[in-house]
Amino acid sequence: MGKLGLYYRQAKGELFKVIFPIKEQVKSAYISVFVVVTVISLFLALIDMIMSYSLSAIIN
Repeated sequence: MGKLGLYYRQAKGELFKVIFPIKEQVKSAYISVFVVVTVISLFLALIDMIMSYSLSAIIN
């Protein structure tokens, strides 16, 4: 039981060291991720369309 109690105290002590992000930081990170994912998906869609049209032109 001593090891379990020591583990619990150490885990509790580590949680006090954690710095949680504030609301503005979370919002900023969310917007950044959304923008990057949107740009990358649009870029990949454009590449896919170009390759599709070029392959169709080669086949036909």
